[in-house]
Parts: sequence; structure tokens; C-alpha cells
Amino acid sequence: MDPRLALAQECNLSSQIQTQKVVVLGRGMGTRMIKRNDRAGLNARQAAVADTGIKALLPVDRPFLDYVLTVLADAGYRQVCLVIGPEHHEFRDYYGRELQTQRFQISFAVQDQPLGTADAVLAAEEFVGSDEFVMINSDNYYPLEALSKLYGMEGAGLAVFERESMIAGSNVPSERVTAFAVVRIDQSGCLQKIIEKPDEQTLASIGKPGFISMNCWRFTPLIFRACRNIKPSVRGELEVPDAVQYAIDNLDESFKVIKVNGAVLDLSYRSDVMPIALRLANAEVNL
Repeated sequence: MDPRLALAQECNLSSQIQTQKVVVLGRGMGTRMIKRNDRAGLNARQAAVADTGIKALLPVDRPFLDYVLTVLADAGYRQVCLVIGPEHHEFRDYYGRELQTQRFQISFAVQDQPLGTADAVLAAEEFVGSDEFVMINSDNYYPLEALSKLYGMEGAGLAVFERESMIAGSNVPSERVTAFAVVRIDQSGCLQKIIEKPDEQTLASIGKPGFISMNCWRFTPLIFRACRNIKPSVRGELEVPDAVQYAIDNLDESFKVIKVNGAVLDLSYRSDVMPIALRLANAEVNL
């Protein structure tokens, strides 16, 4: 048996409530990817997609999102909703018309304006209905362990990634990893707080091993109520971490933390393309 599928089965055997739904956020503007970098080594096709800012479609042999979706299917997810902008015809052309999938169904939700990740979650409310669901970024490649454990758990949760494992196994330089959001976890193993862009004092107070949030969540429908009750962040956006904190503080929602030692690949800049291509060189796409 494929060891990836064996791991997925092991993680899911004891589950009582399995969600087959996953929401993939693809609405971002890709401003960091659009920024030119002549030293990134992109070929003409890659550069053309990078110019559009649609990171998920950037070809790493296959479109990057194909690899992300393959791991989702390996973990057991069978219904995928891509949250896109009204101008993102490339998503619809490829995933809605050209690509034939056998392991899952793809639908689309439109986020009219790029108002933030919490607003993007609200765009998928009709798709979710009354079910629990997993939410991820379209420009991150998550390890199977994380997605399988979120699939098999009950209630809300968050997969977090050990900082040193990220530095050792991801494509992300250590200085970028250090700037990623970190989490405080209470004694019961539930999320207490997410701290964006932690300073040195915060990192020291958390201690080792520190765990990073890479926007890999399992939500109950209660998250929609939280998303409707937050205000824009200092960046002027409605953000998922703020909605989660609202749910914890005001709606008595608990988020079980799943600790993962594996690394996440992050496709943010043109300089990320070649390192990711090397790491995915032997990865199978099975949609």
C-alpha cells in the first residue's frame, strides 16, 4: 500500500465525525509574487503566471495547486471549494473545464472584493452549509499528517508546525519562518492565542519547541458568526485569526491544537519557485 494512504487510514480509523469538505483560499492578490526578481530563474511560462499574481496556478511541472489537491484527496477529502475572485477566469477554465478529477468534486465560491481571509471564508458559507470543514491556503503545500488528523477529529481545530522542522524541511528561509505567526496553547491542548509577527521577547516567552500557524484549520459553522462580528485589522482586512479569537473569547469555541513536526512549503515569492520545484520533483499528482 502507498505509505501516504496508509498514514491517512491510520489517522482516520478512530474518527467518528469525518468532514469531506475543504475550502481553499485562492483570492489573494499575489502582490509579492508579481514583484519582479530576475535572479529567481523562472522560465517564460512561470514568469507569465507570476505576472498575474495567481500563485496557485504557477507551474511547477504541474500547477502548484494540483499537488496541494492531491494531498487533500490522499487524506480523504472529497468536496473542494475554491474561493476565487470574479476576475479569476483561469481558475474556472482549468479546474472547472479542462481538468478531469476522479477523487473529488470541485466547486467555486466568489469573493467579490479582496477584503481578507475571514471575508473569503464567508464566501464559502453556502458550500459548507451545516457541516464542519477544513480551510487552507492555495499557496501552501501541507504535509499529509496535518490534513489527515484534521479530517479525522471532531470539532474545531488547528494544525501547527514546529518551528525548527519548518526551518529544516521547508523552502522558507529562517528569517521568514521567524516572522510567521506563533501560537499560545493552554494546558488542555487548545488554542489560547495567535500572535502575528512575534518579536524576540514573544518568541523567548513561548520557548522551544515553538509552533507556527500556517492557516491550516478545521472549523464548525460557528466560524461564520465570528467572521461577521470582527472589525478590519490594522492592515484593513477581515482576518481569520481575529475571527478565531472572537470565537474563543465570545462564542466559547475551543480549537484543539494538532502539533506537526513536518514542514509546509510556502509559495509567496518568485524566489520560492525553484526550491519548491526541487522538493516536489518526485511528488505524484493524482486527482
